[in-house]
Amino acid sequence: MFISDPLSDMIARIKNAAQRSRSKVLTPASKLRARVLDVLKDEGYIRGYELLEVPGEFPQFEIELKYFDGQPVIAEIARVSKPGRRVYSSIKDLKPIKNGLGIAILSTPKGVLSDTAARELNVGGEVLCRVY
Repeated sequence: MFISDPLSDMIARIKNAAQRSRSKVLTPASKLRARVLDVLKDEGYIRGYELLEVPGEFPQFEIELKYFDGQPVIAEIARVSKPGRRVYSSIKDLKPIKNGLGIAILSTPKGVLSDTAARELNVGGEVLCRVY
């Protein structure tokens, strides 16, 4: 199966699993997905993820979603930059998500970072997605 936008596929899987109150979700593994999952874990939006390797199959990540009082911690996750329309932002043009309650995930020259980490390093880049 060919996926034209792997990051959008992972975001859709996380969103669908959260709506169905699933505790875990599987997604194919890649370096970009791993970096985005690292940011989500560091910011407290997911419990964690694990790489599953079955011989003869493509490696997958098993993402463990996080819930608080029966509600998913990720209320909203959306892709900003798409293959047909890339969105780049300097750090001074990057607006806070939901008055600072959410985060934007950026792909910068220093790696994949949350908007707060990018502000600390004073570096902008491609806005991959926003999470609230």
